[in-house]
Amino acid sequence: MNWKKVMVCVFAFSLMGGSVFADSITQKVRVWMNGKEFQDGGYIIDGKTYVPIREFDGVVKFNSDTNKVEFIKPNVHIFLFNGDTVFGNVNKGKLKFNVFCQVDSLSDDVASVKVAITDPSGKVKDIQSQDVSGSQKDNFWFRTYDFTYDFSSAGKYKVGFYIKATKTSDYVLVSQKVITALN
Repeated sequence: MNWKKVMVCVFAFSLMGGSVFADSITQKVRVWMNGKEFQDGGYIIDGKTYVPIREFDGVVKFNSDTNKVEFIKPNVHIFLFNGDTVFGNVNKGKLKFNVFCQVDSLSDDVASVKVAITDPSGKVKDIQSQDVSGSQKDNFWFRTYDFTYDFSSAGKYKVGFYIKATKTSDYVLVSQKVITALN
């Protein structure tokens, strides 16, 4: 009967010791980028910091056969045009404009791209999308048609450039430009 108590105590203390050891080499940390906190945070393990790659606004592909993660994030420069004039801030109200995106360093084939605008409350409106051919892979330009948008309230609006890796995947944000609507 005594040996059972000893075994239970040994087992309990070994579990406690293991968790104390694990906590000493693994530390959960809060991660912030551009004023926004990552949902999942990160970890410090043996002095190295690990963060979730999906939080970095790019396309993440995982191949379970090769155990390989591929991260696709081209350079995307977004310019906003009202006629021939480049702008960044607007007054509240309707404005007719178009979005010019210059894309380079796209290292992989993608199915399509799109531009959308998100208002200060988080409501997203698609502006325009386009299928991408293999000839546009590395370096191309995408310009939307002129459209009219109502900046109905003051605040920050985000014009986003999205990539769809395959025809069946979802669009993923890879770049954005902020428009501030003033009173």
